Amino acid sequence: MRVVIAGSSGLIGTSLVASMRAAGHEVLRLVRRKAAAPDERGWDPYAARIDDGTFDGVDAVINLCGAGIGDKRWDDARKQVLHDSRIVPAEVLSAAVVEHGVPALVNSSGAHFYGDTGSRLADEDAPGGHTFMARLTQQWEAATAVARDGGVRVVLMRTAVVISPAGGVFGRLKPVFQLFLGGKLGSGEQYFPWVSLDDVVSAYRFVVEHEDISGPVNVAGPTPVTNAEFTRAVGAALNRPTPWSVPAFALKALLGAEMAEELLLSGPGLTPGVLESRGFHFLHPALPAALTVAVA
Repeated sequence: MRVVIAGSSGLIGTSLVASMRAAGHEVLRLVRRKAAAPDERGWDPYAARIDDGTFDGVDAVINLCGAGIGDKRWDDARKQVLHDSRIVPAEVLSAAVVEHGVPALVNSSGAHFYGDTGSRLADEDAPGGHTFMARLTQQWEAATAVARDGGVRVVLMRTAVVISPAGGVFGRLKPVFQLFLGGKLGSGEQYFPWVSLDDVVSAYRFVVEHEDISGPVNVAGPTPVTNAEFTRAVGAALNRPTPWSVPAFALKALLGAEMAEELLLSGPGLTPGVLESRGFHFLHPALPAALTVAVA
């Protein structure tokens, strides 16, 4: 297959490009500068400009664009960046796949679609939440409506926290635990959706290659854990005790109340209903296995 990937330089994108090519697929990378390599195509989503010929013979477009939700405090300016970096590329690519007759669009999304599910587990049929990130994720998915209405197969990848040795959230947590400072956040009873990087990459390949899959897909490990369980598992993987508990007020003071509440003190209990029903094989179905790879 011939696949175009936007956002190919990030944590998921870098591994996905390598995986797709290893599987025999041709990958073209959209870059926000002048194309400088045979596998690159230039684009500027904010100007709705894409190099001519980019979509010739393309079977699927994968959109991984979106600024990191935990990189900076959520003031109004940062919230606008989080919004625009997701909505604008999704809208531009949705229009492009319709215009050029590309059969499939696989669009990144997030576990925060569901907001805080409390003690409930959420499969793809669960309702959306009402928090800032829930509303943003719902708008992100809605930005693909032009493609869906134009007859394109649209897949929405609601991805959990990625466990990876290469960076991401776990990469920032690892040194904290190594310094014997790891601990549960708040009560620790909130769900902490997770998935290994290997399984994220495999899931993207899976939905590209399986033309019967469309709509939302929860990309999460099949054994949900709470924050307290996640903390104990990380401590065990790193051979570090985890006696601490970081109080909610401290997190809110550090990050801001809204950001701390949505990203750390609450969470959805995600179950990968679509992937499991389609026979997807998880390389790391349980958190300890994913962490073993991440700390190696």
